[in-house]
Amino acid sequence: MPAVRARTLVITRFTVPEPDAGGFQTRSQEALGALAARPGYLRGHLGRAVDEPTTWLLVTEWEGLGAYRRALSAYDVKIRATPLLATALDEPSTFEVLLGSDAAGGMVTSPSDRARDAATAGPRRALPAPDPGGTS
Repeated sequence: MPAVRARTLVITRFTVPEPDAGGFQTRSQEALGALAARPGYLRGHLGRAVDEPTTWLLVTEWEGLGAYRRALSAYDVKIRATPLLATALDEPSTFEVLLGSDAAGGMVTSPSDRARDAATAGPRRALPAPDPGGTS
């Protein structure tokens, strides 16, 4: 399988009461506009669950994790997108793409960018306690 450059998917879920759906869609369009203007943005989609109309999904695709993180620090994104993103469900939302396929059945792979110590250090994880014997 051929390798491709790493891509990052950001999948953000929301619970939106049905009476608020129109306003939510308008705010999402504003947020997508701000994100789309940032370097490294590839595409984005807003969807609503067919069987659960209060569940919404905002999906964006980026050239890589760095592009997404830099976009979040941009002033325009902080003003136009962050207020919407702050209402998302509190769950993991950023994913590295490791395998993809196209309509013709072609497969592409990408190596993981995760650091070797990602399972032991990072957001929501405590750093390992220092070795009192000084052997680490």
